[in-house]
Amino acid sequence: MAKFYVNPKVKKSKINKEIYGHFSEHLGRCIYEGLYVGEDSSIPNVNGMRTDVVEALKAIHIPVLRWPGGCFADEYHWMDGIGPKETRKKMINTHWGGVVEDNSFGTHEFMELCRQLGCEPYVNANLGSGTVREMSEWVEYMTFGGLSPMSELRKENGHEEPWTLKYLGVGNENWGCGGNMTPEFYANEYRRYQTYCRVYDPEKPLFKIACGPNVDDYAWTEGVMKVAHDYMDGLSLHYYVHPFGWQNKGPATGFDQYNWFSTMKKALYMDTLVTRHSKIMDRYDPEQRIALIVDEWGAWYDVEPGTNQGFLYKQNTMRDALVGSVTLDILHKHSDRVRMANIAQMVNVLQAVILTEGEKMIKTPTYHVFDLYQNHQDATLVESSIESKEITCQDLAIPNLHESASVSDDGTLNLSLSNLSVEEAEEIEVVLSDASYETISARILTNDMNAHNTFDAPETVQPEEFTALERTSTGIKFTLSACSVLQITMK
Repeated sequence: MAKFYVNPKVKKSKINKEIYGHFSEHLGRCIYEGLYVGEDSSIPNVNGMRTDVVEALKAIHIPVLRWPGGCFADEYHWMDGIGPKETRKKMINTHWGGVVEDNSFGTHEFMELCRQLGCEPYVNANLGSGTVREMSEWVEYMTFGGLSPMSELRKENGHEEPWTLKYLGVGNENWGCGGNMTPEFYANEYRRYQTYCRVYDPEKPLFKIACGPNVDDYAWTEGVMKVAHDYMDGLSLHYYVHPFGWQNKGPATGFDQYNWFSTMKKALYMDTLVTRHSKIMDRYDPEQRIALIVDEWGAWYDVEPGTNQGFLYKQNTMRDALVGSVTLDILHKHSDRVRMANIAQMVNVLQAVILTEGEKMIKTPTYHVFDLYQNHQDATLVESSIESKEITCQDLAIPNLHESASVSDDGTLNLSLSNLSVEEAEEIEVVLSDASYETISARILTNDMNAHNTFDAPETVQPEEFTALERTSTGIKFTLSACSVLQITMK
């Protein structure tokens, strides 16, 4: 029997709710058809935003949404997306699918979406192909309430009062699609651009996020931190899980156990990445003022057969659910430095939480993990550990169990536990330093590793109440199913 030790009395860092953030790019059917259908659509909408999608996202309390990219951000010129829609410029989306971008979803529409979701907007501005003036004027357009050309333009376009913009990304992936820059060159450009991104209301500071590394590019972190650490509030990190590497992503469904093991091993690598990048940041920022922002993460497989390669549309299985639970556990454990993360992407792209097809909508297994885990938002990480065992498939080895634990402000204890084995259930005993909790409830997400929801069978994978809990003198014990994610709430 595996022991899961939890000491709620040893409190650690706050798990910022922004760790549960999302990412929406002008890519495939994420924005258009997924989030935005337009005011004249037959699909129920409010100001063009799909009602079913918005309501589903509100149910899991989306805290922050990143937009407009991604690679698209560094070719996006914000003035193309304001004013009357019939006069907005059209362009070819050269990064994603070669389709026409009509700019009908721009700044006003994004802010309206965030209003409906009740989340903070995170705008990623164009450093790669844009100018200092362009970025500066966008911030002014969005946030300045006084007299200026940009505030007057905003008013002419129908929004009298400025919006609150808390998070600003100054460039995206500038080591690659954002300009193929060196870290030192980007760091100096970052210093220059962010200077002109003014804070117009001292009560509403602008949290400025610098482009950080791709996966294990520790030299990038070193170079950018050395030159620009005094000028940033956050540093981004991008990491995607590819089962066998960038050139061999493998299918989203119909995979075998070896593929599962490789995927889980890659997901667990997030812990190494965050640890090593954090150590570099510690040298320049020992007080941990600067947040590590994992603003692109998730599983990336081959697209669904017959779909546009540039749309990155794929199905979502129990494997994705476990990638999600393991990643969130790791981010919890590093919440002293990691203060925001944004899964890629929200709808119809990569590890989406929602898929749509015309008027139909389904919630993916990843959505249900975000639902199960939402009690961790703004809770406090507590000391915990588990006695996992090594399981193997050919030359691959991973632990069979993964966990995290937190305490909410009202004293509720939140326990998350995943069984990464696809075949073997595991007996678990939760050992608490204080076992005096009166009420215990639990929900579980479990199914075959390839199980997924479809538009014909939208509820194949969904959480269920888990009642097979037995109290002990020191806590509880139970049997955890193979290929499962369990959330326990104790009050």
